[in-house]
Amino acid sequence: MKMKELPSLERPYEKLELYGEDKLTDTELLSIIIKTGTKKETALQIAQKVLSLGRKEGYENLEFLQQITIEQFTEIKGIGKIKAIQLKAVAELAKRISKPINNKRINLKSTDDVAKLLMQEMKNEKRELAKLLILNNKNIVLKIKDISFGGTNFAMISPKEILVDAIKMQADRIILVHNHPSGDPTPSKQDYILTQKIMEAAELFNINLIDHIVIGDNKYKSVFSEK
Repeated sequence: MKMKELPSLERPYEKLELYGEDKLTDTELLSIIIKTGTKKETALQIAQKVLSLGRKEGYENLEFLQQITIEQFTEIKGIGKIKAIQLKAVAELAKRISKPINNKRINLKSTDDVAKLLMQEMKNEKRELAKLLILNNKNIVLKIKDISFGGTNFAMISPKEILVDAIKMQADRIILVHNHPSGDPTPSKQDYILTQKIMEAAELFNINLIDHIVIGDNKYKSVFSEK
């Protein structure tokens, strides 16, 4: 059955227009992005295959769209390179929407606030990602700086490289955040050593390292609280 042969209230486009996007299932929303089917399958059926791919890869929600490669998408009959790219673009937009629009308005009051701010972006990273949050004396975020990504060994980065922007901005406080691609946020021995080095270097410039947080798979731990 073709999409146009479905009852009008079962068609994703019409259903969204009448009832709103929040009333659509994941399959229906994906089918709108996929847009067209094949001679044998509707866009809805292809969307179901996309979701099945996510489950097959061990994902329980739509976050798999950020992790699945274009090549993996195109293995699904009905998903060509263009549609695969569209799916990746939508996933990236969703990721960016989850980020704060204006960092200067963010007031961090606890370790939990920091984790909530960066969890969505960092929890599923397959590579090590480290960030430095630069704050004023009221814990307002002035800047979030990427320190390392991927092939760079975070533990080997010098405190000088990490602190350079905070020093230039004459910041009062900083928070270090990095992920463990394994999903286990338990701080390593290297995490403790690097934390101590950065703390000592920051103190020379009257900058206070107030936390170092390790992000895992929907979990986090503070190096400070684990001491």
